[in-house]
Amino acid sequence: MQTFKPSGRAALIGSLPMDDHEKAAELVLKYASDIPLWVQLPAYRAEGMVAQFLPGMPGVVTEGDKTFIDKTKDGFAEEILSFYEDYLMVTEAGGSLEGSRFAMTGDEARGFVEMKRRIAALAEKPDAVKGQITGPITFATGVTDRDGRAVFYDDELRDAAIKHLALKAAWQTRELKTFGKPVMVFFDEPALAGFGSSAFLTITKEDVKDALAEMSRAVHSEGGLSGVHVCANTEWDLLLDSDLDVISFDAYFFFDKFMLYGPRIKAFMDRGGILAVGIVPTSPADVIAEETVDRLFERLNVQLEALKALGISSERIKEQILVTPSCGTGSLPLDLAVKVLDMTRQLSDRIRNL
Repeated sequence: MQTFKPSGRAALIGSLPMDDHEKAAELVLKYASDIPLWVQLPAYRAEGMVAQFLPGMPGVVTEGDKTFIDKTKDGFAEEILSFYEDYLMVTEAGGSLEGSRFAMTGDEARGFVEMKRRIAALAEKPDAVKGQITGPITFATGVTDRDGRAVFYDDELRDAAIKHLALKAAWQTRELKTFGKPVMVFFDEPALAGFGSSAFLTITKEDVKDALAEMSRAVHSEGGLSGVHVCANTEWDLLLDSDLDVISFDAYFFFDKFMLYGPRIKAFMDRGGILAVGIVPTSPADVIAEETVDRLFERLNVQLEALKALGISSERIKEQILVTPSCGTGSLPLDLAVKVLDMTRQLSDRIRNL
């Protein structure tokens, strides 16, 4: 697995409020040229958090505007058997990910194809490359069966969903590492903000840890770095005690909640873990409109001092942080999204010049 010290570089989170993948890629390369990522455009229904990564799952049925997994359909037994055969072919029999059901095509990943094309054409390659995929908890609680029950609560379908996502993450890693640079793949997990609530009462910590660990191993197996992005608060020990390499969090609104896990944060960073500090707010709109780089820089410095107070050296902190927005910008007006990207880049430049 490649090692990488981000040293305060800027990175972005997934989505932009645009309908043109070429222009979206241009924005990414303008504001996050050190660590570009491929962009998801929610303007296209096929690029929604669940829809984009659903192709290849067994039992998928679409009726009208509803898509779900149907175990009662004719031929489902054959479909699930074929799925596991394909999985084992890749993981144990030396089969290729390229061209498999786990590869993403231009139909559902136009942003991925466009960013790969752009990076390939650069005379000077970036310092690292970032990919992302919907995390297993969010995906398996968002995909339902015919009766509207989340597939997470069906042992067979949950296992298939996690393996499906794990190999899609592995495929991304393999594709992006062709540029010879470190690759990070984030698992986007907004559902973890609800962990422990009545909505997820029967989901245990072990369920979460096991699902994330399987995906992390898949990324590591291809030489990449694995990360999780949570856009609100969660039980951070789930992530800090894992083998994840990057934890991405909303430092604008939830830094104090994150810091409740001080000893675990120190242990995470001591073993080389990277914090993607989401200091630039992405909601609400009036907060974004009023914020300035100067105020955010002061706020970030206070937070870095708080990390230092945990016993983490200044050198380690500077080496092992990314500067990011608190979340994706896909639901914002374009002018505010661009402001978020611009502030992120300016903050990164300031931190790196300290």
